[in-house]
Amino acid sequence: MSLQLHDHGRLRHLLTLEGLPREVLCGLLDRAQQLSGHAQDPTRVRELLAGTAVCTLFFEPSTRTRSSFQLAATRLGADVLAFDASTSSTSKGETAIDTLKNIEAMGVRGFVVRHQLDGAVAVLAEAADAGTALVNAGDGRSAHPTQGLLDMLTIRQAKGGDFAALKVVIVGDIRHSRVARSDLHALRTLGCVDIRACGPRSLLPADDTLQGCTVFDDLDAALDGVDVVMMLRLQRERMQEGLISSIDDYHRDYGLTVERLRRATPDAVVLHPGPMNRGVEIDDAVADGPQSLILRQVANGVAVRMAVLEALLA
Repeated sequence: MSLQLHDHGRLRHLLTLEGLPREVLCGLLDRAQQLSGHAQDPTRVRELLAGTAVCTLFFEPSTRTRSSFQLAATRLGADVLAFDASTSSTSKGETAIDTLKNIEAMGVRGFVVRHQLDGAVAVLAEAADAGTALVNAGDGRSAHPTQGLLDMLTIRQAKGGDFAALKVVIVGDIRHSRVARSDLHALRTLGCVDIRACGPRSLLPADDTLQGCTVFDDLDAALDGVDVVMMLRLQRERMQEGLISSIDDYHRDYGLTVERLRRATPDAVVLHPGPMNRGVEIDDAVADGPQSLILRQVANGVAVRMAVLEALLA
């Protein structure tokens, strides 16, 4: 039995998309598509997690992820316990494991965890009881699997299911991005072969994260003929000084403008995981323009997280 999967292949926890079997990944996408209507009108699915308690255990700030997980759990009929590390006993020295075990002792079966340290959610999953399920809502730079899933669902809705026919570029601060890593794992699993990575050398990972990708430091060249443009936030809170010369220079070289977007295919779509630094990695005219699927990503986040919670807890 792996940490993520039971012996029969059913999800036990969702910690990463790396190595997740294609059939499991596609099954989650299929179910999210089925649930997408219920994400707005949940009256028919309220009973799926009725009587189940879910805790959003966040040790880092979040807007979209935390809100959509709470809404997803509520849509499925679960009781939701929102944990705020800044006002909890962790500020008094309690460990994350002790926090988990104490909330678990209250009868909570599902935990949605965000943590600033790489691998922290896997450590908590190992410490959890057999009947408890954990979802990684973002750990360090490692993984953000539900963001990867909602990005794939958004692409599939816009471009169809043949990922092998797509040209995809990921642009920006890949070095510090857990979203980029989860997107790369999902794209490879779904058969995408033309994956491009673009950013200043100082913001590209030095490990094997980009293995199999075509790496560019020229955004204009990277955009030529692509079908999907995935922009990333410049994560200034995680980076050391000197990795970029200035915000203005970064926007000049790697900011997505309407003019630059014309290098992609005419029906190319633009994604961004948020929060956006408008005027830094993306211009208003692109973020709010007709090719932007950014708000659809947010909407799809609720359906994807409903599908994940159902798979783990129903």
